[in-house]
Amino acid sequence: MSANLPLRDVHLPPAPSLWPPAPGWWLIAAAVLVLVAIPVLLRARRLRRERAWQRQFDAELQAAGEGPLRLAALVELLRRAARESRAGSELLQGEAWLQVLDPASALAPAQRDLLLQGAYQPVIDAAQLATFERWARTRYVALLRERSR
Repeated sequence: MSANLPLRDVHLPPAPSLWPPAPGWWLIAAAVLVLVAIPVLLRARRLRRERAWQRQFDAELQAAGEGPLRLAALVELLRRAARESRAGSELLQGEAWLQVLDPASALAPAQRDLLLQGAYQPVIDAAQLATFERWARTRYVALLRERSR
């Protein structure tokens, strides 16, 4: 061997840079994004659907008028939602109907009476009707939500 060969020390290549990441990291990032996006999109879809139900409830209630007509419209909306939730429940009367609407007995006895017989009264207390409307709106959405499960 010749001593005149220009030999140099062995140099290691530079360390790989952090950017751009390897393809495996891109796949992991995409999977994480998909796993985060799915529940967010499902929740947004559910909220959009519930807002649409609330708008429909409010629009039909506004068209109903005042007093007993408004209460009759409330009962009709609740019956439609109950029918969507459980077939045949719109045909129930009395206590059986109250069990469908208020299974936890959250309504006061005066509101339960208003629900059953209020549409037949000539005059309804506006404050009591307003309280019942808030409850009915919440229950309407809850019944429709049960349908979509």
